[in-house]
Amino acid sequence: MSYTSIAGVLTRDEYRARVAQLDPDLPVAVAAIDLDGFDLINDAEGFDAGDEVLRHVEVTLQAGLPGGALLAHVKGDEWVVALPDASPEELLVVLDGLRREIAAGGRITIGAGVAGRPLHGADVDDLLAAADGALVRAKQAGGNRITIAAEEKMVLKSSYYTRAALHRLSKLAERTQRTEASHLRRALDDYLGQHRELL
Repeated sequence: MSYTSIAGVLTRDEYRARVAQLDPDLPVAVAAIDLDGFDLINDAEGFDAGDEVLRHVEVTLQAGLPGGALLAHVKGDEWVVALPDASPEELLVVLDGLRREIAAGGRITIGAGVAGRPLHGADVDDLLAAADGALVRAKQAGGNRITIAAEEKMVLKSSYYTRAALHRLSKLAERTQRTEASHLRRALDDYLGQHRELL
């Protein structure tokens, strides 16, 4: 695909760096966005038609996002957004208006997942992972909708973890400003990576 983003739209790396530079004590809402059924347009009408759709959506997003918002094209038909000093609910309202505007054109619809600091994590990796999970839920529900990530509250049973381990995990989460769930997820990923040959 030959699509090149319009001026002012960040790359994924630029986006990650800009989000990481935001004041960690202030809230930020992020979103993962993609198009519903975009491959059908590419397959039926060709890549040039697909590029026109991508440009239209990107122009609409850029024009409709509030000042200070960050918009990045990740790849293909995927974008990410960050809105500093805003809640997930505030970003959802903005994106839902843009979703309606794009859908009204009758050409394509979008789906998005939204997450926010501090509810869904502290750093860009956790926030994007939560937004991606919410996007999956939006797609599974049929697309053309915006979904907020579920609050990550780990329900840990004493039969699985000792009280001392839970206490240490809680202290680690507090000191790193990351959720307990994110620490456990990363630990599990590392463990599975060590045994990749068995999987």
